[in-house]
Amino acid sequence: MSTQIFVNIATSDLERSKAFYTALGCEINPLFTDENAACVVWDEQVYFMVLTREYFATFTDKQVVDASGSAQVLIALSRESREDVDAVLAAGLAAGGTEPRDAQDYGFMYSRDLEDPDGTILEFMYMDPAAAEQGPEAFLAADA
Repeated sequence: MSTQIFVNIATSDLERSKAFYTALGCEINPLFTDENAACVVWDEQVYFMVLTREYFATFTDKQVVDASGSAQVLIALSRESREDVDAVLAAGLAAGGTEPRDAQDYGFMYSRDLEDPDGTILEFMYMDPAAAEQGPEAFLAADA
């Protein structure tokens, strides 16, 4: 069995979060969804457990921060192309997300950030396969 990733995300509005993430192309697993949590299926390896802030707090003794004003994690997800990055951003912006900074284009890598309605930052990125294999310096030197 390969490793699966479950990312817990706090929300102040579970229904709004479910609508946002399904607009990005995710599915909701109803077997692990109730009034406190939604299992958002990104793909067969990556899941977001979107939890009400109150329920999220039951999993930690630490203060649950408000993601609209603080950052603890940036969730980066790869896409198949630059166009796929732009498409997921367009869907997220149409569903109530915001783009907190300009696109980053490094030649070998292209990324854009999307904040969900609660302020959690998702980074969508595409990296040229040659750069991933050779490293960015070798890739950029080959283009020079």
